Formats: sequence, C-alpha cells, structure tokens
Amino acid sequence: MKKLLTLCFLAFGLIARAQTSGYAVGDIVSDFSLRNIDSKMISMADYKEAKGFIVVFTCNTCPYSNAYEDRINELNKNYQAKGYPVIAINPNDPVSQPGDSFDKMRARAKSKNYSFPYLADPDHKVTRNFGASRTPHVFVLQKTSKGNIVRYIGAIDNDTENTSSNKSEYVQNAVDALLAGNKPGLSFTKAVGCTIKWKKTQG
Repeated sequence: MKKLLTLCFLAFGLIARAQTSGYAVGDIVSDFSLRNIDSKMISMADYKEAKGFIVVFTCNTCPYSNAYEDRINELNKNYQAKGYPVIAINPNDPVSQPGDSFDKMRARAKSKNYSFPYLADPDHKVTRNFGASRTPHVFVLQKTSKGNIVRYIGAIDNDTENTSSNKSEYVQNAVDALLAGNKPGLSFTKAVGCTIKWKKTQG
C-alpha cells in the first residue's frame, strides 16, 4: 500500500509538472512565427530595434481580458517607442471558443483600435512553450546577446476592475526597471483570468 501511494504521488507530481511546464524567469525564449490579424506572419526577429517584448496571452471572450485591453493598448503606446512593444497572442481554440475565431479577432482589434499585433495560436504550440495558463497572462522579455530572456511572468497589475489609485503596476514596473538597467524587483505574480480553451484532443 505504501509503495502504491508513493507511485500515485509521483504520478500526480508528473502530471502537475506537465500542466505547469513552460518558461521560467531567467529562461531564454525560442522565437515563434504566428499569423497576425492582417494575415502577415510575425516573429520577434522582425523587431530589429527592440530591447525586449511584452508578450500578452489574451483573447476576445474572457471578461478579464476585456477589462485589461485598454491597459494593454496603453502599455504598447507607452513602451513601444522605448523598445518594449506589446505582442498579443490569442491562445484559444476557435472551435471550442467560436468567439475567438480569426475573423472575430480582426473585428475586435478594429473596434478597440489595437495598436499592437494580435496573433492567433490555434494549435497552442507557442502557448504551451511559454506555459501560459490564463488570459491575460504576461511575459516580459529582455533582448540580450544570449537571446530573449524572461524577466517577469504574471499579471498586468493587481486591480482587474481598474478602480484603485494604489494598485501595483507589475508589468510597468518590470519594464521600467529593465530600461533603467536593473532586473525587476518583482519577477513573478499569479496570473488571474480565464482558463485557456484547449483543443479537445489536447486537453
């Protein structure tokens, strides 16, 4: 019985690790190529002058993503010129979540005047590489001679409803620290949002 319990715990641990696998702070991120809403393929290598990236996994249909989309727009407007553009990726399967179809992505971006690329990842390959589990889920990357290194993972801030004058601007603070030549004081927070809608064959 003791041996069986040990095996069960090990199996559970492997499952948990598989579900939360992905990049950690300090890891080097592999480049990707995904289709933007203008049908062009976008990769980080296209941004020759960038100092890093604010990669946001978000979508059309999650109320949390909707609550943050204006702030995501602001992040791009404030930091793109400083070398940290936003790249938004929709991780949801459009079959499981029809509101996240490519056409609906285009319509949403147009209606909300997105100032950043909005890429589709219907097969979840990039999403799984990053280890994103929620929408929105943010990864701040710093471009270095070794590659694009993860410097922050988590939430945009701690005020989904955007009503607190005392909120902690996690992403903004992380990028400001990097621009000042420092590592972020806080490199990880829990992403709060909707679960990703995976293809049924992939869980």
